[in-house]
Amino acid sequence: MASTDLEMRLVTALEEVSADHGIDVVDVEVAGSSKSPIVRVRLDNADAEKGTISLDDVAAQSPWVNEVIDAVDPFPGSYTLEISSPGLSRPLRKEADFERFAGETVSLNTIAKEGRRRYTGTLKGMLDGKVALECDGELFSFALDEIKNCKIKPSFD
Repeated sequence: MASTDLEMRLVTALEEVSADHGIDVVDVEVAGSSKSPIVRVRLDNADAEKGTISLDDVAAQSPWVNEVIDAVDPFPGSYTLEISSPGLSRPLRKEADFERFAGETVSLNTIAKEGRRRYTGTLKGMLDGKVALECDGELFSFALDEIKNCKIKPSFD
């Protein structure tokens, strides 16, 4: 999930045009120093039936992604743009993500100031507008704005 205002602005700007390209903006991360920032954009096919995005498809998205980020003009100087697939530890941030990947094992961190903040369990999807997660034999639910981050925990069985 985008954790800064800048990351949220970039996600919003990219999502405004991503559907025209058949692309789902999975996540945006800004890293590095202020002198040499790095913008990491993770993309996937919007249509789940197409499967995961290929390296060639990721490369083909670079021009419009670069144009959108340049239009936002997030940095006074230059920056490094990295575009990739979401990988095995795919981040989940939208309602549709939590529905699409129901049944997967996930690692979820909340923004809670007190009590338990980290959960690992089976994603049950959305229940009454909240993310449902079965963990340690209990069912937990979280509003989207309570989730700091949530990623699929890959299994190598």
